[in-house]
Amino acid sequence: MKKLRSIFILLAGWFLLQGLHAQDDKVLIYRINIKENIGSNTWIYLQNGLHEALQKDARVVLLHMNTYGGSVLEADSMRTAILNYPLPIYVFIDNNAASAGALISTACDSIFMRKSASIGAATVVDGTDGAKAPDKYQSYMRAIMRATAESHGKVITIELEDTLTRWKRDPIIAEAMVDEKVVVPGYADSTQILTLTASQAMELGYCDGVAESLHELIVTHLSYPDYRLETYNPTFYDQIRGFLTNGVVQALLIMLIIGGIYFELHSPGIGFPTAIAITAAILYFTPLYLTGYAQNWEMLLFVLGIILIVFELFVVPGFGVIGITGIILVILALILALIGNIRFNFEGLPTTEIFRAIMIVLGGMGLSVSLILYLSSRIGKPGILNKAALHADQEGFISVPMQPATMVGQMGKAATVLRPSGKVIIDGSYYDAVSLRGFIEKDEAVVVKKYENSQLYVDRK
Repeated sequence: MKKLRSIFILLAGWFLLQGLHAQDDKVLIYRINIKENIGSNTWIYLQNGLHEALQKDARVVLLHMNTYGGSVLEADSMRTAILNYPLPIYVFIDNNAASAGALISTACDSIFMRKSASIGAATVVDGTDGAKAPDKYQSYMRAIMRATAESHGKVITIELEDTLTRWKRDPIIAEAMVDEKVVVPGYADSTQILTLTASQAMELGYCDGVAESLHELIVTHLSYPDYRLETYNPTFYDQIRGFLTNGVVQALLIMLIIGGIYFELHSPGIGFPTAIAITAAILYFTPLYLTGYAQNWEMLLFVLGIILIVFELFVVPGFGVIGITGIILVILALILALIGNIRFNFEGLPTTEIFRAIMIVLGGMGLSVSLILYLSSRIGKPGILNKAALHADQEGFISVPMQPATMVGQMGKAATVLRPSGKVIIDGSYYDAVSLRGFIEKDEAVVVKKYENSQLYVDRK
C-alpha cells in the first residue's frame, strides 16, 4: 500500500512539472486595461504594467481600451512611453477610443477594433464646461497627433510593377480627428470632427484588423495559437498614488501647505495650521519620492526655503533678499518634484511635463491666496473661526486699556511666546503685545517700548 502511495505521489509530481513546463513554453501576452478616463491613474497603470511585462519576458503588450478620453497631459506621457518601449504594443479598442484614447491608440504599433468600436473625436475641450478649447490648444493637439502618426513611418508596396509608398498611419486622418477644417473626402467634411467606425478605419488603413474578442485577436491576427495571457492588476496603493498625483489634488495640497505656513506664522505657538501644512507636504512629496520624481535634495530645497522665509520675517527687519530667495526655493522645489529631471538636467524631458508642473504649482499658489483672504476675513465672526480671535470677555484676559500710552517704559514678562505677537503680563494683568525684534520666549522679561495703533510693542529687558 505504501509503495502504491509513493508511486501515485511521484506521478502527480511529474504531471505537475510537465504542466508547469508547458506553461513556460507558451508565449506570454501581457494585458494592461485602459478602461477609465485618461489621467494619473491610467498613467501609473501603464508605467507599472510596461515594467512588469519586461520583467516577465512578455512577447507582446496588449492595451485593452475602452475610454471616452481624459487629460491630454497624461495622454501625452503615455503615448511617449509607448513610442519608446522596446516591445511591440498593440491596442484592442473594445468599444471606445475617443479624444485622449485616440492619441494613445495612434501611438501603438497596431490598432485592432471590435466591429462596434469607434476611434477619433480628439478635439481639446475645457475640463470644466466641455466647451472647445482655444485654437492654440487645438494646434498643439494637431501637432501631437500628426507626429505620433508619422512616427510609424511609411510602407512600400508593389502594384503592377509600380513601387508605391504610403504612410502606415496617415497623418491627415490623425489631424482630422482634432480639427474639422482638415477634410477627409467621404468621411468628414469641413464641418465635422473625424470619428471612425471599425469598418471605416479599415478602409482608410488606420486599423490593422477587426476582432470580436482578445482570443480571436491573438490567434487570428497575431498568430499565437498557444499563448498565456496575464493582466496587470492595480493595487490599492496604485489607486491611492494615482489619486495623490492627480493635478487638481496636488494643487489643493500646495494650497494647504502655503496656507498652513501663513496662518502658523501669524499665530502664537505651534498648532493646527502646522499639522495641516506638514500633513499636506507629506502627501505631496511622498508619492512623488516613491515614483522617483522627487529627490532628497529637492525636498531639502523646500525645507531650506521655508527656513529662509521664517528667518526673514522674524529675525531680519523688513523683507528683502533672504525672503525672496526662500520663496524662489519653495516654488522651485515644488515644481522640480513634479518632473523627472536628474538634478538640473532637463534633457529629453517633454515640454508638456514641465508646463504641467508649473501650472499645478501656480494653481495651488492662487488657491492658497484665495484661502488666506477668505479665512482672514472670517476670523472673529460667527462660525467655526469665531474662537480664532481674542474677545474682551475671555476669562483671564482683559482688553487693552483706553490709555495704554502711560505704560511705555513699564516692565513685565511674556505670558506666551511672542512670534512676534502674543500676550504679556504687566502688573498682574494680561495685554496683547508685539515683539520688536524676533521671538521672545515665554516668561522672558520684557519692557514696553512704544504704543501705536492701539497696540503695545515690547522688547527684551
